[in-house]
Amino acid sequence: MTGYGKAEQALDGEVISVELRTLNSKQLDIHLKTPSQLKDMEIDIRNLISEKLHRGKVEVNVSMEGTLEKKGVVNTALAKDYHKQLTGLSHELAIDLGATDILGLILRMPEVLQTERSQIDEEHADIVMRLVAEACDKVTRFREDEGKRLSEDLKLHCKNIKELQEKARPYIEKRIPVIRERIQKNLEQFLEGKDVDKNRFEQELIFYMEKYDVSEEMIRLDTHCGYFMETLDASEDAGKKLGFICQEIGREINTLGAKSYDADMQKHVVVMKDELEKIKEQVLNVL
Repeated sequence: MTGYGKAEQALDGEVISVELRTLNSKQLDIHLKTPSQLKDMEIDIRNLISEKLHRGKVEVNVSMEGTLEKKGVVNTALAKDYHKQLTGLSHELAIDLGATDILGLILRMPEVLQTERSQIDEEHADIVMRLVAEACDKVTRFREDEGKRLSEDLKLHCKNIKELQEKARPYIEKRIPVIRERIQKNLEQFLEGKDVDKNRFEQELIFYMEKYDVSEEMIRLDTHCGYFMETLDASEDAGKKLGFICQEIGREINTLGAKSYDADMQKHVVVMKDELEKIKEQVLNVL
């Protein structure tokens, strides 16, 4: 969701500029900076950005340079009143104000020198809103270009998970004889050469091996990866959905690791987890 867009226009010696920067965020978070004469328009600007950009941290800077800038205004009546009071006080205290910068002193008094903002007219307001929309459109195009590259990267990591799943598949059947042999050996050592009921042993072994069965996890993992690819290609505003699918993929990978009981199989599971973490980081960039 990173992006950048800028739009500006010159009008009657003024330059109106709108600049947008977006960063990753689960929600829409707008930070708006405008000149004082546009304070009344902030709600409209925010609403327009919300319609154009649905997620991300958005920094908006609207600037206006020219005749609509703040102008300094002297409060003449208040300045005269301060002068009258200072003159009267100097007479009472017998202080000579001849060498004093009386004008500078008055101008520093509260509310004598004020700033007056020009009211923005309808024409300028329309231009500001149009520039905001134009900047948002540029951000969207920026995101789309980045999204194409991001989509290919996500597909690559998802494809890697599926390939690792296939590489781990031969170890699933390979584990059974090894585990069977280990259990039987431990049982014989425990019974110290006594006879073992083979039928009962086979029944217990079948029950025990069910805990090692990962066939359902393998099917669900394959299904989730396929759904991830479909969602990435077909859905708009799929960021949150992809995040939920990642959670399901992670759940199946973790279960595979917990049930593997094979060093070679666990190696593939670890790499699968690494690929999934890369996907999770990038999914934050998807709207």
